[in-house]
Amino acid sequence: MNVTEAARTRMSCRAFLDTPVPEETVREILDAARWAPSGGNLQPWHVHVLTGEPLKELLDSISPRFNTLPLAEGAEYQVYPAPLTPPYTGRRFKCGADLYASIGIPREDRPGRYRQFARNFEFFGAPVGIFISIDRLMGPPQWSDVGMFAQNIMLLARDHGLHTCAQEAWTFWHKTLTAYLELPENMMLFCGIALGHADTEHPINNWRTERAELDEFAVLRGF
Repeated sequence: MNVTEAARTRMSCRAFLDTPVPEETVREILDAARWAPSGGNLQPWHVHVLTGEPLKELLDSISPRFNTLPLAEGAEYQVYPAPLTPPYTGRRFKCGADLYASIGIPREDRPGRYRQFARNFEFFGAPVGIFISIDRLMGPPQWSDVGMFAQNIMLLARDHGLHTCAQEAWTFWHKTLTAYLELPENMMLFCGIALGHADTEHPINNWRTERAELDEFAVLRGF
């Protein structure tokens, strides 16, 4: 698979098969992802990977508490700016509307939407959960570096026939994860990434978010 195909076929997979992913495959993905660019070559990413019993133990510790903590433990960082303005509001609204429509959950079905959101904290059934953290002393430039590292993981997963879902939602369980992963005080959880084989029959994986056309976001001069 070439890079263009990997970029075009990457999606946020929200239903996985339970087919195991070999440790060797995960190591190959991370070993190649580490060549992501970073300002000053700081390489500000730190990674924990869970599968099997360690992953089950973590998810089982969260599941009983989800309905008793509507906002979980509270996000450690603000995922979206407030207020969010056009055109970003429209894009986010349509993404959510299309997602829930794909699985037959109307907007007024708040419990149904809540249950689907809770699937984040099951890694959508993926057999591998990746957590990426960053040192608290880092700033926005280093956060963008970590984003490029995460994108490498997701593109390389496609090269192995796998799919992913990047999940900033894990910040809502940052206290539990900090303790479980034994993160030192200077480290902040950034996101999780679900990794595995997509359930291609599940309707939630059979729609795609839209993208703005090139001329809407790019200005090219001198050609």
